[in-house]
Amino acid sequence: MTEITGRTAVVTGGGSGIGMGLAKALATAGARVAVADIMLSNAQGVVDTIRAEGGQAIAVECDVCERSSIQAMKTAVHDAYGPVQLLFANAGATSFDPLVEMSDEDVDWILQVNLHGVINTTRAFLPDMIAAGGGHICATSSMAGLLPGWIPVHAPYSAAKAGVIGLMMNLALEVAEYDIHTTSYCPGGVATGMKVNNSRYRPARFGGPADGGVQVGEASSVAHSHDFYTPEAVAPMVLDAVRHNRAFVFDHPAQRAHFRTTYSAVVEACYDAAEQWHDYNGTPDANPHGAVLLKD
Repeated sequence: MTEITGRTAVVTGGGSGIGMGLAKALATAGARVAVADIMLSNAQGVVDTIRAEGGQAIAVECDVCERSSIQAMKTAVHDAYGPVQLLFANAGATSFDPLVEMSDEDVDWILQVNLHGVINTTRAFLPDMIAAGGGHICATSSMAGLLPGWIPVHAPYSAAKAGVIGLMMNLALEVAEYDIHTTSYCPGGVATGMKVNNSRYRPARFGGPADGGVQVGEASSVAHSHDFYTPEAVAPMVLDAVRHNRAFVFDHPAQRAHFRTTYSAVVEACYDAAEQWHDYNGTPDANPHGAVLLKD
C-alpha cells in the first residue's frame, strides 16, 4: 500500500482539468500538495480553493518542457514541504491535426510536453525517493496511448502517451528494490479545458500561444464519442490505484471491448502468424554467440 496522508505530493498541470481534480483529492486525503502549472494564476486558484477547505497547498510555476523550470519548482517544493514522496506527472497537450499538416514545432511540442515532460519530472524527483526508500510516481497517459489504433488523426499524441506507459512499466522494474511504485493513468474521457485552452499554454519556442481551441475532425470525434466524466469524479479512482500500487488505472470499464478489438486481438493474431511461420518453415537456429553477431 502507498500512504497518501501526511505525504508531500507534486501535481504538474495541476492548475486545471485532471490535475486540478488530483490536487484537490490529494489535499482532501491529507497530503501536502504542490500545484505546479505553466499558468501560475491557474495553480493559485486551485490552491486558494484547497486552503479554503482546510487543506495544505502551494502554487508553483513550472514548464515541464524545461529542465531548469522543473528544478526550480523542485527547490520551491523542498523549501516549503521537504522531500516529495508522491509525484503526479500530469501536464499535457493534445492535437488532432494530420501528421503531414503539423509543423515541426507542433510535433516537438506534443512530444516534449507529453513524454519528455514526464521523463524530465520523474528524473528530477526520483533520486529523493530512492534515498528515502519509497515513493510513488503516477503519470497521466491516455487510452490513446494504450489503444493507439482507436482514435485516428492523433499520431504524435498517441506515440507520446504510449511512451509514457512504456516508461512507467519499465521504470517499475528498475526501482522496485527501493519500494517505489509506478502507475499509468489512462483517461478514457474526462471533461477538461484542454480542448479550448490547449494552444494558450504553448511556450514561445514551440510557436507561442495561439487563440482558438483544438479542432477535432469527424473521424476522430466519431471514434472518441463516449461519456465524459469530471476531474472530481475520476481523481478518487486514481488515488485508489496509487494506494494499491496498481500498474494502471482506467476510468471507463466499458472500453475493455476496444482494448480487445484494437490491441489485444491484433497482437494475438500477429503471435499466431509468427507461430505459423515457425511451424511451416522451422524455428531458426540460435546464434551461437547470443546477442553478438560476429562476421566471418
